[in-house]
Amino acid sequence: MYMLKKSLTGTRGVLVATALAVSLVPAAEAQSQQAKDKTAATTGKAPVTAAPVRYKPDRFAGRAWRYYQLVWGIDALSVRLVESGEVVRFTYRVLDPDKAKALNDKNNEPSLIDPRAGVKLVVPRMEKIGQLRQTGTPEASKAYWMAFSNKGRPVKKGDRVDVVIGQFRAQGLVVD
Repeated sequence: MYMLKKSLTGTRGVLVATALAVSLVPAAEAQSQQAKDKTAATTGKAPVTAAPVRYKPDRFAGRAWRYYQLVWGIDALSVRLVESGEVVRFTYRVLDPDKAKALNDKNNEPSLIDPRAGVKLVVPRMEKIGQLRQTGTPEASKAYWMAFSNKGRPVKKGDRVDVVIGQFRAQGLVVD
């Protein structure tokens, strides 16, 4: 009898306690979920959870920003979705007007290429307005823009795109 009691408190006791604990864990999780559902139903609000961390990649790889300043005379390049994602706006600031002339030249057709989506977007041409881009003589410290049509929204936020205007090519710009 003594031997039987000792063996139950030993290995078998641990096994029985483990089996009971495993069977009680799903019940405890179900009760906590029921409590959350009850709170949401009575207050009309979902329980507060921690906000997800958003990864923001670098705008340029390496020293590309320096290249754009020295060779093309521009900086502050950005690509953003506007008009509910139907338009992609490319903006830049001119530092050296002589070097930046190629970007504002009417003869150079701009395009935005998204390798992930496999699309090449163009600047739309309106009948009464013309192209949706600025083509005047560039001035120092002024920001310029152009809008690319994103019909069907193939370009998404977070994509890396290339902007090509004549000989100018900005690679790996992140869409904001």
